[in-house]
Amino acid sequence: MRFQNLDLNLLVALDVLLEERNVSRAAARLHMSQSAMSGALGRLREFFGDELLVQVGRQMVPTPRAESLAHSVRDILLRIQSAVEAKPSFDPASARRTFRIVTSDYVTEVLLADVVRRLQRVAPGISLELTAPGTAMGEALQRGELDFIVTPDTHTQDLHPKEALFEETYCCAVWTGNTRVGESLSLEQYLELGHIGVTLSKQAPSAEQGFLERIGHERRIEVTVPSFCTVPHLLVGTDLVATLHSRLARLYARLLPLRILPLPLAFPPLVEMLQWSRYFEDDPGVRWMRELFQTCVAEQNASQGV
Repeated sequence: MRFQNLDLNLLVALDVLLEERNVSRAAARLHMSQSAMSGALGRLREFFGDELLVQVGRQMVPTPRAESLAHSVRDILLRIQSAVEAKPSFDPASARRTFRIVTSDYVTEVLLADVVRRLQRVAPGISLELTAPGTAMGEALQRGELDFIVTPDTHTQDLHPKEALFEETYCCAVWTGNTRVGESLSLEQYLELGHIGVTLSKQAPSAEQGFLERIGHERRIEVTVPSFCTVPHLLVGTDLVATLHSRLARLYARLLPLRILPLPLAFPPLVEMLQWSRYFEDDPGVRWMRELFQTCVAEQNASQGV
């Protein structure tokens, strides 16, 4: 199809070329020969009157004109995709579909496990592809490469719709054999004891670490791990203490010899949000999955008296 003398199929090629910045990789993604992709780039250059991608050393770099086109081209293609793929209804019992979700190991443990169990009962043809959060997850949502992100409210994307899933509090956890800790912890004890801390990345400290730094308190971190779910296991057999999400602490206290204690200072609650691409706002499958998330949260809250 042509629009104002532009073959609209070339927009697909342009989108992939601007993402890959490499003719060979772009050709492979679109199952084209390298010469065919080079030809597509040539026709795009002719139409826009711009080089679009120029060789700088060993890399191809987009021109300012190409940079200005990137968002609009992606937006057009995603709107077409959402229109073409939209179904008037969604039958979970017969649907065959994979939902791609970015979330932390903590949310996977305390919520996604229930979501998976419910899917097995009511929608056996639905699969989930779970990946860990990263700095590029917002871009992936914008590109339509993700269906959902579950993340704290401070990490959501302004461009896309979202809704609150649950509010989380924090507590302390210690091994049941830890004789240095009684039934409560003073702030002095809390700061003096050795801690297990979670560092997700250098750019994104955990919420509790960020809060402590803001109010001028420093814990004595003896062990640092990249995963919330590793922490409870490392407490066993030690005199260490950890600051944990309350839901996660309650879950592991049923599985491991752990004691849960109140924090000696008031941590602000954490609000976990569910976010999805604005391009698929009206997708009945996305709406159904949102309702499933909320149903699982409501059942958990009811069982825990929240």
